[in-house]
Amino acid sequence: MASNARPAQPKTILRGHKTPVQVAAFVRNNERLLTGDSDGFVVAWDLTIMRPRAVWQAHTASILGIAGWGHDRIITHGRDNRLVVWKLTAEHENVLSTSLPLDPSSQPRPKPWMLHVLQISTMNFCSFSYCPAYPDTSPAAAAADEILLAVPNTLSSESIDIFHLPSLARKHTVGLPTSSSPDQKNGMAMSLSLFHHPTSHHLTLVAGYERGLAAVYQLDPNTSKWAVTYQSNPHTQPILSLDVSPDESFFLSSGADATIAKHPIPSCPPSSGIIQDPILTINTRHAGQQSLRIRSDNLIFATAGWDSMVRVYSVKTMKELAVLKWHQQGCYAVAFAAANTSPTTSPPQEEPPRPDDKKPEGSHSKEVTTQVPKMLVEQTPKQKRLHQARTARWLAAGSKDGRVSLWDVY
Repeated sequence: MASNARPAQPKTILRGHKTPVQVAAFVRNNERLLTGDSDGFVVAWDLTIMRPRAVWQAHTASILGIAGWGHDRIITHGRDNRLVVWKLTAEHENVLSTSLPLDPSSQPRPKPWMLHVLQISTMNFCSFSYCPAYPDTSPAAAAADEILLAVPNTLSSESIDIFHLPSLARKHTVGLPTSSSPDQKNGMAMSLSLFHHPTSHHLTLVAGYERGLAAVYQLDPNTSKWAVTYQSNPHTQPILSLDVSPDESFFLSSGADATIAKHPIPSCPPSSGIIQDPILTINTRHAGQQSLRIRSDNLIFATAGWDSMVRVYSVKTMKELAVLKWHQQGCYAVAFAAANTSPTTSPPQEEPPRPDDKKPEGSHSKEVTTQVPKMLVEQTPKQKRLHQARTARWLAAGSKDGRVSLWDVY
């Protein structure tokens, strides 16, 4: 029997970019959504009112990556060969422009305070990744102002440089694993993730390459040498994105092919040799899924599709749970808000239901009826909007059409 339930619809559409939206990230406890486009513009959206709070041109070319660093710094990476760290506080927002890229502006938009600029290679489309400079177990971990940042090597995009900020000093260069065939090239680095392993506390780098190769490197602190602990080639075409799980025990990769793969992250180099088998691979039958992101509760992940679809999958089973369609052109970016559990709702189960399974009309997330806490009843309208922004389970999708859709999922 055919279902009469309406397809899921976005809660909000954010309009304002003139060119394709390439990147998106939630910052400040989900109060702000950052989006960047092909002209280098960044928009900081206030999710309490769904309006722009700050708009500036961060780069003179397309933006490859964007992320928050702490509560008041933003990192942007553009194809103009620059990576910039900006200082953006609520006070700074008050003096910045709210004129969107679509709006005609005769005056140059002011920019936030520029803290650091790093000249890097952008021969490919690989963005940066960063982590604290020291593991949590280190006495120096309290130095929150220090990070390590991984980017493609300036001279060879097959290698990866790791810089220290704020010193801007290059600390490491990680070489590409040797191909089994001399005639087979692994190609450029396409996606990176840098972190300290939760068990060994060693600095760990995950990289995806143009040939479809995925590799994990670990730094030996005693010898300062990097060792390959895992490498596999589950993709037949370039890896477009990868994301490490919140507990840093595995990572997922997607490519220009239709494959999504789940890979292990060994705690140290195996004595029996390099691990070469992924945990699981699936053929989604949908090529060109990029910007893969795992939500912070480790239950679901999403991809942006060249076919304009946003797909949501179960992390546990890798099964497709939902297909979100609103955009008419290809999607390039997705981002999850941090999955904070609201006092008025329960967290999703390990296997979330599909959004079209016996839902009330217009609804696509599990509804839980509980008594509203007194503290929420007594809040002012502004406090209620802030609470909603911080606790909503937003999924943002950026598209070639210049629009950003906001979905409330699971």
